[in-house]
Amino acid sequence: MRSKSILLFAAAFVLAGALFGQAAGGGEPIFKRSGDLIWVALAPQMDPGIRIADVWGDHAKTGFGAFLEFPAGFLSPLHTHTNDIKIIVISGTYTQAPEGKPAVRLGAGSYAFQPGGNYKHVSGCDKASKCELFIESTGPFDLLPVATGAK
Repeated sequence: MRSKSILLFAAAFVLAGALFGQAAGGGEPIFKRSGDLIWVALAPQMDPGIRIADVWGDHAKTGFGAFLEFPAGFLSPLHTHTNDIKIIVISGTYTQAPEGKPAVRLGAGSYAFQPGGNYKHVSGCDKASKCELFIESTGPFDLLPVATGAK
């Protein structure tokens, strides 16, 4: 199981580099061990258990690549994001429900593309275990709640 996790972790970096052309560093390799990641609360007002660790960029200001953790059983309110987000599930079962549609369940090794703009959805994590994701975007991360019941 550990070798599968390592393989998924490596695949996340390869995919992220290919998608964003992240050969930054003047031709020098860049290494970040899991113990070197700096985890911060992403949305303490929504759930203090949501944590993010930037690998490159700054999720609050620029395009970025980052690890993201949702606590088991987490469910967001209906929302949108300004920018597209690419998601790779590392562990747990990530769920996403487009507005008015059933949730899609994605396990380890799965990929999701989440368009920015007016794509209304609910994100979550199955209650069996926390969700670990690798996400990337060309712009800063935001979460824009959608008012429900308003016509």
